[in-house]
Amino acid sequence: MIPNILSIAGSDPSGGAGIQADLKSIGANGGYGMAAITALTVQNTQGVRAAELVAPEFVAAQVQAVFDDIRVDAVKIGMLGSAAIVQAVAGVLDGRDVPVVLDPVMVAKGGDRLLAADAVAALRDLLLPMARVITPNLPEAADLLDRPEARTREEMEAQAEALLALGCGAVFLKGGHLGDEESPDLFLSPGRRVWLIAPRVATRNTHGTGCTLSAALATHLAALADPLAAASAAKDYTLAAIRAADGLWVGRGTGPTDHFHALRR
Repeated sequence: MIPNILSIAGSDPSGGAGIQADLKSIGANGGYGMAAITALTVQNTQGVRAAELVAPEFVAAQVQAVFDDIRVDAVKIGMLGSAAIVQAVAGVLDGRDVPVVLDPVMVAKGGDRLLAADAVAALRDLLLPMARVITPNLPEAADLLDRPEARTREEMEAQAEALLALGCGAVFLKGGHLGDEESPDLFLSPGRRVWLIAPRVATRNTHGTGCTLSAALATHLAALADPLAAASAAKDYTLAAIRAADGLWVGRGTGPTDHFHALRR
């Protein structure tokens, strides 16, 4: 059965991140993608120029409309933008028996803030405990914990443990910001601590990799049920999409990955 995956996130008109990346990633990993839009952004591969948040009640209405009509096998949450939208999404998801993957999108690659500072506590308190898996990078983990950014694998382990203690089912902490020759990601859940290591790919085309990975993880989580297996499959897919990214020619900045690389072989 093809899993139905709902993404709740912002729109990227350049197609590399946000809802556009999520739908591509879900489709490429065998799912049927659906979307509730939280924000319209003005951005391209060179950065975010502006953003307009959708009214919280309208975001909740989009999600409710999907659940009223369609079986939802997993939910991926990305950019939310404000505490009010966090609260609206938490309210409409509360009590539903569906796995949630939370990608705590806070800052774009170019440094533009995508989640208001006062919304971080709402995200941590309301949505993080609902998540089967959270997928922060190192700056996002530091923001959630109000700590300095991890600089070593030992510090990554300590921060993953602190995040797990906040109530989520599992933490997939992405270590790309360490700057090693490898890309070390840590999966942590009660009773399991697994490093997923991959070689670093020399490319500038990494726009939307966090969105891509979390959407792939949600798709595999719906099919596999095991969060570690889903995380491993999502990492493998994202790595392959990054390796193929230089085959695209999209923009003059940080370009996107090639979500449909397997179809072009």
